[in-house]
Amino acid sequence: MIEKIRKKIDNLDKGILDLLNERIKLAIEVGRIKSKNNETIFAPVREKEVISNLTKKNTGPLPNEYLSDIFHEILNVSRTIQKKIRVSHFGPEASFTHLASIKMFGKHVDFIPGESIKDVFIEVEKGRTDYGVVPIENSTEGIINHTLDMFIDSDLKITSELFLEISHYLLSRETSLQKITKVYSHPQPIAQTRNWLERNLRFAKIVEVASTPEAARLAKIEKNSAAIASIVASEIYGLNILARNIEDNKNNYTRFLVISKRSPSSSGNDKTSVMFSVKDRIGALHDMLVPFKKYKLNLTKIESRPTKRKAWEYIFFVDFVGHIDSANVKKALSELEKGCTMLKILGSYPVGE
Repeated sequence: MIEKIRKKIDNLDKGILDLLNERIKLAIEVGRIKSKNNETIFAPVREKEVISNLTKKNTGPLPNEYLSDIFHEILNVSRTIQKKIRVSHFGPEASFTHLASIKMFGKHVDFIPGESIKDVFIEVEKGRTDYGVVPIENSTEGIINHTLDMFIDSDLKITSELFLEISHYLLSRETSLQKITKVYSHPQPIAQTRNWLERNLRFAKIVEVASTPEAARLAKIEKNSAAIASIVASEIYGLNILARNIEDNKNNYTRFLVISKRSPSSSGNDKTSVMFSVKDRIGALHDMLVPFKKYKLNLTKIESRPTKRKAWEYIFFVDFVGHIDSANVKKALSELEKGCTMLKILGSYPVGE
């Protein structure tokens, strides 16, 4: 009985293979047209549309979550066959930004690690990479100020956003938690696991390092030490997993931005990011927010940063739902600009999931 079922599966697999190759042929043709028209290979709006259409038509039993994963990888491969793009990301291999980059672009692109967020911006600005991936905020620890600051002087645009669930693992060459006297990690994972460390490794020395992969490297060569890092780091550095999911908040996500020199077209479900500064006066910020309410634009984030050019002078960063090409967004930003000393559009891009 099982052999008959397996034979049917084999026949279906052959049909899937044939269809995949037909799809790749068409993707190659699309790539040629894009190249001729000087269009970008990465099209987040189109990719989101493809997956959305399929999940709406799906009748199961394949869950939409798995369907989305399968077709996301098909899209990654199709894109890479059209053109192998270069992507810079903050942090070394196995860092969370590297994992976010893989989730966004697939495994078959040329990844260029940057030692700092500034390095990622420079690589894209100089044209040495096509895209950059940087963290912008964490659901537990909040905004990443260095990323915001980079947008002040950069002309790069936000092309896409991605939310990655962050799970922390305690990794070590040792086989027992009782042997650990020192723990290495980046400041953010340390902050996100503080309560767990207090309960389980109260007397261990906590040492901050530049990245979670660097923490894993140190744990590999040092006795009685451990690293807080990703599960991928355990595979790369050959470390034992002493504890899983040690983050204090189990609903722990980091939002990442994809940056490039171009902005995508509207997907119908978009977010726009802007930055602006105003003269220091009573009610200035309130007046700046009025156009958003007037044109019924939902603000999803507002942050302020000092300009570093003049004491007590601030730049405000705002995210809101809508695309720069829509009429109500244009009207709101036109009114906003009248009261600004500076207004800069950072990009309109599909809302991340």
